[in-house]
Amino acid sequence: MDIIKTTSELSKFCTFACDFEYITVDTEFLRERTYYPKLCLIQLAIPSDHKNSAVLIDPLVDNLDLSPLYELFLNTEIVKVFHAARQDLEIFFHDRNIIPKPLFDTQLAAMVCGFGEQVGYETLVRSICKVNLDKSSRFTDWSLRPLSANQQSYALADVTHLRDIYEYLKDKLNTNERESWVQEELNILENPETYITRPNEAWKRIKTRSNSIKFLGIVASLAEFREYYAQQADIPKSRVFKDDALIELASLKPKSLDELGRSRLLLRDARKGRIASGILEAIKTAGDLKDEQVNNVNRGQKPINGNSALADMLRVLLKAKSEELGVASKLIANSSDLDSLASGDRTVPALSGWRHKIFGREAIELCDGKVGLILEGKNITTFKI
Repeated sequence: MDIIKTTSELSKFCTFACDFEYITVDTEFLRERTYYPKLCLIQLAIPSDHKNSAVLIDPLVDNLDLSPLYELFLNTEIVKVFHAARQDLEIFFHDRNIIPKPLFDTQLAAMVCGFGEQVGYETLVRSICKVNLDKSSRFTDWSLRPLSANQQSYALADVTHLRDIYEYLKDKLNTNERESWVQEELNILENPETYITRPNEAWKRIKTRSNSIKFLGIVASLAEFREYYAQQADIPKSRVFKDDALIELASLKPKSLDELGRSRLLLRDARKGRIASGILEAIKTAGDLKDEQVNNVNRGQKPINGNSALADMLRVLLKAKSEELGVASKLIANSSDLDSLASGDRTVPALSGWRHKIFGREAIELCDGKVGLILEGKNITTFKI
């Protein structure tokens, strides 16, 4: 099995691929020891019976220029098909500041077509292609060379079966007239903002039990320092200090190395050197967050003034709509969205686009007391009040 290792070979295949309506794409990468994912292998396939219709590209080879591939990615006449595309797209965005367009994500499409929550590639292969995949190479170290025959076969299977899955889902979306639903989700993946991590916003992803502006100000300062340090050192954030240690530090507010050493959760390397001094400086210079900053961030908690009974009714309505339409419920709205709706929030994603059409409109009517829920046989429906 040949692996593309030169720019000329890559250019030849990419030129060949320009004659087709779509290509399927996957990557293998490592990120357990780094902040940014390390690209180890790229797989491509075209819809053809040609013996070289699927290839592996080795980005670890010296002097291999991926420019022909990126030119192909930017060719708007060719659809780029991925499964669970976000991490793959993040790699290409950070490597060359591009996002392949037009784009198709079979995981998103499958969720719209009734295959459940975040359906895996193996499940789709089994359901649509009637094939069982050998996943024994799934967790191997893709940075090691040479690649074994099993690794190569596994990697190619991730793009060859993807052709049949794409064509099946594309037809089903067309039949159900749900292409626009998927495109709304793809717009998020095609937006560069999706892949930009701003250290000063890192605190928004940390779950806490407090909305104190002083406490959250320290959390924000520590999270910003951690993000900067991890990016510059190219190490995972957890290698700097973990979230539980960050929350502990924001509570203890140490002012010296001695006080810092009393932390129960801080890693040994974080008690000295640049990390330790960075922690102390972050705490010292932390300012209070503004009320509107805290209020505009969904912190993964139930709203203080939320109506739990109403939230439960919204869950029943969501389940009914999800089952009726064959759409994964979490794609429509998550638990936090429902709690926010019950507390009066009218900015959640479920109230816009295709979600509003199939769920949001009736959810608002339920919240406003204009409709109720009734059990008819095995089905839950709404009735006007």
